[in-house]
Amino acid sequence: MKKLVFLTMILAGLITSCVKVEFNEDYSTTGGGGGGTTDSTSNIITGKIVNTTTYKKGKYILKGYVYVTNNAQLIFAPGSVIVSDISEKGAIIVERGSKLIAEGTLTEPIVFTSGKAPGARAGGDWGGIILLGKAPTNRPVSPEPIVEGGVNRAYGGSDATDNSGVLRFVRIEFAGIAAEPGSEINGLTLGGVGNGTFIENVQVSYGNDDAYEFFGGTVNTKRLIAFATNDDDFDYDFGYVGLNQYGIALRDKPCDTDQANGVECDNDGSGTTATPYTKPQMVNYTLLGPYDTTGANPLHGFGNRWRRNTRFVFRNSVLGGHRLGGFVLESDGSINAYIAGESEFKQNVIHSYLKQTGTTNQTLLSDAALRTRAIADGSRFYSVRDSLFLTNAFNFAAPNFKPAANSPALLPALVAADYTGLSTYFVRENFRGALGTGTDWTATWTSWTPKTNIY
Repeated sequence: MKKLVFLTMILAGLITSCVKVEFNEDYSTTGGGGGGTTDSTSNIITGKIVNTTTYKKGKYILKGYVYVTNNAQLIFAPGSVIVSDISEKGAIIVERGSKLIAEGTLTEPIVFTSGKAPGARAGGDWGGIILLGKAPTNRPVSPEPIVEGGVNRAYGGSDATDNSGVLRFVRIEFAGIAAEPGSEINGLTLGGVGNGTFIENVQVSYGNDDAYEFFGGTVNTKRLIAFATNDDDFDYDFGYVGLNQYGIALRDKPCDTDQANGVECDNDGSGTTATPYTKPQMVNYTLLGPYDTTGANPLHGFGNRWRRNTRFVFRNSVLGGHRLGGFVLESDGSINAYIAGESEFKQNVIHSYLKQTGTTNQTLLSDAALRTRAIADGSRFYSVRDSLFLTNAFNFAAPNFKPAANSPALLPALVAADYTGLSTYFVRENFRGALGTGTDWTATWTSWTPKTNIY
């Protein structure tokens, strides 16, 4: 989702032609006062939050675009449910220097969701969450980059350790509105977010655009889930260089009007040599496309789509069920970086319906040569999806992503999971993919039935 990123000042009339959003920034939320933390007594969250404000466990209505600014903190207690107003679709925008503290628990997650009734909910019922930080990007510093989504706020800086808060045991459901054509809010948008921020155990479900998009920054993540996303599950660009372990994506048959991928990654929209190069490190991921191609939208794309001069590390993971391909390199820059060893695709298990590997320059690196290199680096390819032997991964009401006893994700006789040269941030596991045979970290706090949940 990188069609329009440098946004000029947006006219309210243009925005509201796409969706009704309240942009009146003259009023402030109830609560606040001074620089201390104040417990809000209102169940309506609206306007600008300029003082640190705490919301006790309860149900709240998010009305219009809510900006957290002035170094304030927006704090939600475990078990809180925040639903969007139906007519004035909400979004939370945390500006640089401010923080969102949404720290749920295993048994009391914090839920951001649609305000519609059970059975009527759908992607795009509200905006989503945008965190903006001061960490580096590869965008020019003047003028400062403006995050997409029609919110007209800058992001990025020089502080790699910047802290935008905590998201832990959080669900984000039915987000993703287009404030203007080609410039949507994702489930969770991260613009220049630093590695002082904690993002762990987050599930984005039925997002109308990307589940997660990273615009530069250094933030690290663990245990992220993308469920039934309309566009990309994980999207990286503009110099993002964070560490990411344990991720799951399960795609449903519908998808966006743009090609939808498990991973989409660009250095920038034009594939320039701007530095730092976009280089996500993704380890122990299970990325799954639709159950089969019967009835699936033909725009379902690739498990991995590395394009526009990007770099990457993708290791010890499982790809399956994607329609067009599993592992794809697009642009000479991406191909040359992989040939030179600046990118890694190692110890992965791959299935796809059409092409297992592919490049956009067969002279530089043919599809067959890419496959040979991946196999030499410990990856294995399968022509039948069920050869992955995942327990019950395509049960949309209650998926089980654990590998069965005969799964190639577990068989060390092929090539054991390898963490050589990786940061100590990554836990050393004896399996590929997001889960082994032990504790299921998706249990208890997640929900696979948000369309019908009663909140």
